[in-house]
Amino acid sequence: MSPQAQILLGQADQPVQLLGRYANRHGLIAGATGTGKTVSLLVLAEGFSRLGVPVFMADVKGDVAGLALAGEDSERLRQRAVRTGLGHYQPEGNPVLLWDLAGQAGHPLRTTLSELGPLLLGRVLELSDSQQGVLDIGFRLADDEGLLLLDLADLRALLHQLAERRKEISVQYGLVSPQSIGAIQRALLRLEGEGGAAFFAEPALELTDLLRTDLTGRGCISILAADKLILQPRLYGSFLLWLLSELFENLPEVGDQELPRLVFFFDEAHLLFADATPLLRQRIEQVVRLIRSKGVGIYFCSQYPDDLPAEILGQLGNRIQHALRAYTPRDQKAVRTAAQTFVANPGVDVAGLIGQLAVGEALVSCLQDGGVPQPVQRTLICPPRCRLGALTAAERAAVQGRSPLAGKYDQTINRESAYEILSRNLEARSAVGSPPVSPRPSSPGGAGEQDRGMLGELLWGNGRRQGVAETLAKQTARTIGSQLGRQIVRGLLGGIFGGGRR
Repeated sequence: MSPQAQILLGQADQPVQLLGRYANRHGLIAGATGTGKTVSLLVLAEGFSRLGVPVFMADVKGDVAGLALAGEDSERLRQRAVRTGLGHYQPEGNPVLLWDLAGQAGHPLRTTLSELGPLLLGRVLELSDSQQGVLDIGFRLADDEGLLLLDLADLRALLHQLAERRKEISVQYGLVSPQSIGAIQRALLRLEGEGGAAFFAEPALELTDLLRTDLTGRGCISILAADKLILQPRLYGSFLLWLLSELFENLPEVGDQELPRLVFFFDEAHLLFADATPLLRQRIEQVVRLIRSKGVGIYFCSQYPDDLPAEILGQLGNRIQHALRAYTPRDQKAVRTAAQTFVANPGVDVAGLIGQLAVGEALVSCLQDGGVPQPVQRTLICPPRCRLGALTAAERAAVQGRSPLAGKYDQTINRESAYEILSRNLEARSAVGSPPVSPRPSSPGGAGEQDRGMLGELLWGNGRRQGVAETLAKQTARTIGSQLGRQIVRGLLGGIFGGGRR
């Protein structure tokens, strides 16, 4: 193997390296707050980028975006570079793409309700089992009748349709209760009030934009601003799971390669599994196990190894364990779990050392030639070459301004979808004398709420109308036909893929 196909993590009795050919065997970075997990994340992200591997990671504390700028040259860092085997310390920045679900601290990152699917949407909305069942029926009805669900206005129109045709739909698909419909509507209002509606709109993310390299061949590091998103843990966890499922469903099989095609970091990994149903956990495990053959490596980051289910933990071949302070029974259990997950090294007392590691030290075990885990080693982690700290608003604007995606996602698109189709049907019924039924008004300001159709006043009581020219423009932009329902196929986590994707 060539030296370029590995990442120097640090120095033990010998250099400790992560081999590129086994980077898709997944990994774990664990340790207490303030012990150096972020530095290990930065070293890994920089290393993959230099190998030409794109990276996706969430910036939970706001300091990961420093990857975009060169670090500060200092005597302390130069000495650490020599001690860790890095040699001459050369600060440098990395090719970075900034993303933000709200579109404020980076490129807007959106998807549609049809692509998110009912399983993850139900988790975001914190629905009960019976309410989840009604949401499943709604999505099935939309698929069968060619109703594209893009934003929350589309889902409200669909819920109104469920209420209006409740008896007919209950016979064909299963019981639909008014109480469950009302609960879902209230959950939508809560989500919109928390700013989550901005996530559901078009243009949706194109996965190819996460697989970019720059002109020099370095992998682009996509950084999601998550300092506010983390305050909505269900939305945060469900978004990352959706993105992972999109990669799993749409990337072709490539098997084991010299390098992965993408490395995906899950920070605050415990939020992915908090309150997850057994079905969802089973499907997450399946995605984690199988996505390796798509050329994607997943690296979980959390305080404790046992934040992850045992079936997930067993899939992780590359491990970096920073210090844990065993002050409580919970901490002591985590120390025992961490010690048991490493390949034993006669010269290293893992359980004893975990509480004694200094900041910037870690117990490391990576897969070596043949895919065999190396015995655990006490390792001094290399210094990253990038800035250790957050970007200023001006620096962030400059990074975004020179992005190759500048302008691509800035303007939302409002094409014909469930709202417009159901509005037109309501207008037709009204024309022959059937009185319209007005559902709950939508809260203003949500994503996709501008000029939602001539019947917006009838459906939502918002008094907004669109002109004839705009109506004609939307008709010409129509992309969904009556046969769409037969083309839709949903993946493991409920999102659309294959022939039904639009």
